[in-house]
Amino acid sequence: MPLLEVRNLSVTIPTPEGDVHAVRAINLEIEKGEIHGVIGESGCGKTMTGMTLLGLAPKGARIVADSLHFDGEDLSKNAGRLRGRRIGLISQDPAAALNPVLSIARQMDDVLRAHRNMSRQERWAEASSLLAATGLPDPQRVLKSYPHQLSGGMQQRVVIAQALATGADFLIADEPTTALDVSVGAQVLALLRKLVSDRGLTVLMITHDMDVIAEACDRVTVLYAGLSVETGPVGEVLQQPGHPYTQALLAALPDAAPHGARLAAIEGSIPPPRSGIEGCAFAPRCPKAMPVCAMQVPPKRLAEAHRWLCHLPASAP
Repeated sequence: MPLLEVRNLSVTIPTPEGDVHAVRAINLEIEKGEIHGVIGESGCGKTMTGMTLLGLAPKGARIVADSLHFDGEDLSKNAGRLRGRRIGLISQDPAAALNPVLSIARQMDDVLRAHRNMSRQERWAEASSLLAATGLPDPQRVLKSYPHQLSGGMQQRVVIAQALATGADFLIADEPTTALDVSVGAQVLALLRKLVSDRGLTVLMITHDMDVIAEACDRVTVLYAGLSVETGPVGEVLQQPGHPYTQALLAALPDAAPHGARLAAIEGSIPPPRSGIEGCAFAPRCPKAMPVCAMQVPPKRLAEAHRWLCHLPASAP
């Protein structure tokens, strides 16, 4: 049984201008001890899915799912109770996540007091230990510092330490390298892999970067217009993508174009979130689209643990 099981999750937000379909049909199965990546362009439902798992969907949102379970518990009822205790968040902007007027020691202590039954001395020792576990040199100095006195990479490590301080064993990392340069981002990804190995954590990695998927994740789910369109082991999805959208994402990578050639692009845009979808959501942008694609929902294709939606047969180029 997977640690997290999400089947046909939809999140609809009522507005005066009409319903916004932030998430239409998301499916996720995440095993304990893996890093599972979720990738797609802006507006595909990545962050809203993560917020729903945390019980932080917008007020008034209609959340419907065939299954929404974490370690056997129903998240539609218990997300608030599990947030922090079992499920933690690593935000994409550490500078915004940290309070600029409070020391790191105060911010770490606030988290530990809220989630752990410890004395003040024990909390200080635990905060120092957690900062050290994230690879921060001289954690005692870091505890006495304020966020502006730390680099972006150091701030992100503090945010990771805060997530660990709750005692959570499932972390949602929402684009944790977006605000960092390439080398520091690679260090943060290596740190997350180490923490998964050393502490038995499980991570849902939300990203728009295929390089992050390739470098850090064990499995990946590709989202498009609020739908899960492909999922499987990272190696199989990257080397033999089944869905035309995944193929287009990979073709648009800079390394995919010959030197000096024009980079590939995906023409068009995702369906507006207030519109309904008939047939395949990607059909208007797909170079392989057939008449049936605009009329019928694509069937599921399966190659062992690799699954995707498409009218094209699995053997099609």
